[in-house]
Amino acid sequence: MAPPDPGTLSLVATPIGNLGDLGDRAREVLRGAGLLLAEDTRHTLQLLRACGIERPPGSIESLHEHNERERVPGIVERLARGESVALASDAGTPLVSDPGALLVAAAVRAGVRVTVVPGPCAAVAALAVSALPTARFTFEGFLPPRAAARREALQRLAGDERTLVFYEAPHRLRETLEDCAAACGADRPAIVAREITKKFETIYRGTLGELAAAATSDADMTRGEAVIVVQGAAQERRADDVEADRVLRALLSELPVAQAARLAARITGRPRRELYDRAVGLRPAPV
Repeated sequence: MAPPDPGTLSLVATPIGNLGDLGDRAREVLRGAGLLLAEDTRHTLQLLRACGIERPPGSIESLHEHNERERVPGIVERLARGESVALASDAGTPLVSDPGALLVAAAVRAGVRVTVVPGPCAAVAALAVSALPTARFTFEGFLPPRAAARREALQRLAGDERTLVFYEAPHRLRETLEDCAAACGADRPAIVAREITKKFETIYRGTLGELAAAATSDADMTRGEAVIVVQGAAQERRADDVEADRVLRALLSELPVAQAARLAARITGRPRRELYDRAVGLRPAPV
């Protein structure tokens, strides 16, 4: 197999757990590119050693969220001079909740050829095993870590008919599932995929309410980063949400959030906590 073409930026997907998922083409590009950019050089060096891939000293450099902007011009200049460059994230496909977007955009503007070596992606793998609708989906990456911002984001997504896919850190999994249940309804079907392709891969299936309860009682569920896949809103549920939001907006124009949610619960018959979370996302921004 030939090495990467000169002056080409190659985006290389790497294993998300099982080293056997690194294909021959990915190995050749990781071995043959003039410069290998890694999110974490230590992690990538471990991967290369484990896969028996050798590179010349000094040919691996870092590219991460803290240095990407300042590094991009120099890398594009090297590409323009004909050097082949490969970009690999710590695990999975580059740019999918990982650095690289600024580099790819700059390379394209400069007329540099950009190619991809496809492979593992946790979001797509979880969607595939979810047994939920896959024809239309939206990938949201990591939700905001702060509770108020996360709930606001979920309120915006609750009525989406597409399947929703999120990444989440283990220490926030329970809170995120609880917020998903409040925004989308505790009876909405979902899964949590943990440790995909690894020895202890586990797929938790149920409703959002059931999964939130499981995250409280099952310590293993909150070990390792997870992918949450949530079924999209049913058309009838979406109509109910539109009516609830109409009532809340009218009340929020005159009342604080807590009072608006309490009164809306009486009017609509829906749970006060659910309406409170919706109200937080709907309240007017301070002037």
